[in-house]
Amino acid sequence: MTKTKISISEKTCSLREVLDIIGGKWAMPIIYILSKGKMRFKELERNIEGINTRMLVKELKNMESNGILTREVFATVPPTVEYALTPKGQKLLPSIVSLHSWGKEYSV
Repeated sequence: MTKTKISISEKTCSLREVLDIIGGKWAMPIIYILSKGKMRFKELERNIEGINTRMLVKELKNMESNGILTREVFATVPPTVEYALTPKGQKLLPSIVSLHSWGKEYSV
């Protein structure tokens, strides 16, 4: 049996682009939590064990710029901000659930 070497250019690899968007440690937990509906910043922070405020802000900004979630600001004192998945973000859910199931079955 001959092994065939597959050549994939990093410039054209869509998998690389996907990993740039959701490959961060916190992206998938954020998407999973937001699958339950709109949430405020503090709700997200409380629901994601181990994340710090700075990292949550960074991940949310990255995901917003990539069209995975929306950020809605309400004119209250103090300002209220709600995050929700976009249709693009919701399409990631089946993949994340599959990865979660795979991890439960095969991780040590």
